[in-house]
Formats: sequence, structure tokens, C-alpha cells
Amino acid sequence: MRSDYVEAVLAVVDMVPAGSAVSYGDVAELLGAGGPRQVGAVMSHHGSTVPWWRVLRADGRAPAGHEAGALRHYLEEETALRGDIVGYLRTGEGSWRVDLAAARWAPTEENFARIDALACGLAAPLPELSLADDGMSG
Repeated sequence: MRSDYVEAVLAVVDMVPAGSAVSYGDVAELLGAGGPRQVGAVMSHHGSTVPWWRVLRADGRAPAGHEAGALRHYLEEETALRGDIVGYLRTGEGSWRVDLAAARWAPTEENFARIDALACGLAAPLPELSLADDGMSG
């Protein structure tokens, strides 16, 4: 995966404030590059340096295998939740998710300017290669 894409995804995730969340697809759409799976791959391999719990599946479920840790963060940040949180906390059973309708991040104009700059960096063409000085290139 291109390092500029990894850096752009992590930069967007780092902008999401406490108590807010985005889906993997939201991040891809904001950058105008990749898709939910690509963002998920970046988060899986490189996401530990940013607030990873703020990036969710489209249905509001926390990253697979990290539900308990993510829930602690959501409760600390007062992120809007739905479902049987009390049951889950008590027994580890029960279904819950982030209420994305209430918690979805709405970027500010300043955030959009930063995201646009990141997206432009992704759209930049590769530098033109110089011609070999071997007398065979034309």
C-alpha cells in the first residue's frame, strides 16, 4: 500500500474529535481514494497511532476483536451508543453499536481544507522519469 495513502488515512482519522465517529467508507469518500476495505487495511496495520476506535463499520459496529476496548473509549468520550450496553458490560453478552446518525463527524471548513490538501497529494502524478543516457532512448 502506498505510504502517502496510509499517511492520508491516518491524518483524517486523527482529525475526528472525541465523541464522534466515521465509517471506513466515510474516510475513503473524504479522501476521494480507495474504499472501505483499503481504509480498513490501513487501520489494521497502522491504526494504533491514531484514535482507531473512532473508525467503524458502516452499521456502527466497532472494529472486530476490539469491541471491549473500543467501548471503554466510547463511554469515556460520551459517544452516542445504541443497544444493550449494560448487559454487555455486566456479562460480555449483548449487542450494541455506535449511533452513527448521532455521532458521525461533521468536518469543519478548516478540516475540509486539510482533507483537500491530503487528497490533492494523493492525486499528484508520479514524477517523470529521466531518460537513460545510453544512446538508445529517444
